[in-house]
Amino acid sequence: MTSEILISSIAFGLFIVCPRMAGMIHIINKHSNVSILRTVLVGTLISIPLLLLMLIMFEYLGIWGAIVICVLTDFIATLIMKEISKKAAIETFIIALFVILGVKIAPAVSNFIVELL
Repeated sequence: MTSEILISSIAFGLFIVCPRMAGMIHIINKHSNVSILRTVLVGTLISIPLLLLMLIMFEYLGIWGAIVICVLTDFIATLIMKEISKKAAIETFIIALFVILGVKIAPAVSNFIVELL
């Protein structure tokens, strides 16, 4: 394995571990009676083809194509979480909305900060 592959893989692995993931793990753990370790392991396996789909969408349609996949998976997660708890579904939906808002607001906020510096 070349150092470039190792460095980019480590960076990707660290990027996946984000506050949004911590929030989702917390919601699932709080509203279900399943092992969170098993949920994370099985969920990680399920996410691999979805990550590849997101990559393909990014290559062909750019960032907005990838975001469409992310938004769709978030809304599907909301529908699935409803089976565990309506409150969990609503919390999942709210997190999805904040992600969408963040994507829209981040460029404007970062431009503002860069201009201040």
